[in-house]
Amino acid sequence: MNFHGVRAIYRFEMARTFRTLMQSIASPVLSTSLYFVVFGAAIGSRMGAINGVSYGAFIIPGLIMLSLLNESISNASFGIYMPKWAGTIYELLSAPVNYVEVVLGYVGAAATKSMILGLLILATARLFVAYEIQHPFWMLGFLLLTAVTFSLFGFIIGLWADDFQKLQVVPLMVITPLTFLGGSFYSISMLPPFWQKLTLFNPVVYLVNGFRWSFYGQADVNVVVSASMTVGFMLLCLGVVWWIFRTGWKLKN
Repeated sequence: MNFHGVRAIYRFEMARTFRTLMQSIASPVLSTSLYFVVFGAAIGSRMGAINGVSYGAFIIPGLIMLSLLNESISNASFGIYMPKWAGTIYELLSAPVNYVEVVLGYVGAAATKSMILGLLILATARLFVAYEIQHPFWMLGFLLLTAVTFSLFGFIIGLWADDFQKLQVVPLMVITPLTFLGGSFYSISMLPPFWQKLTLFNPVVYLVNGFRWSFYGQADVNVVVSASMTVGFMLLCLGVVWWIFRTGWKLKN
């Protein structure tokens, strides 16, 4: 294992983040803060509690997941796509690193940035809504697991994309709708029976509910099922990455 190569990729990606703090950190935090102001403080104060949790506090896990999923995908996909687009990918191809080390560097940096962003949003939420975290270690575990999983997913998108439009298709047309329909702003138990069953086919439901359980000790889906589904998706992404490189796919394509 070439740890120097992994560290070089990781440090380069993290340095890129700190060079663009307004875009990488401040913008997502500000955007999510608007949700807390409108739905948490303004509208939430006029809505009833959901399962004994105030509406403003109830939506915090869902909003963090909304930002975490999108930023994990964007960070990883842009990280590997930009060298392809700029032509600097040949420096990586000529370096003494294998695909495992490349994945560790890019995915590790993307997951780190997403974790930092998630924790900043969590701290910002305290300014607008009172909340509690009953299981902080589970909360950090779900945060890390989700960040790594969707950073892997974003890395796959970056490998697949051959223009900037394709980088945006999945986050905007797939992930965001699934997150909104996955119980971020409501409990799926409030839906009619048919839609409750249909919603269980949405993978984001398990992410949001597992994360919400770590806050309030209750969720619409069992926490073990939520964790298992997240781990399963991560293993699927790992399998896809392995298959891509195993079949001789080249980064320069």
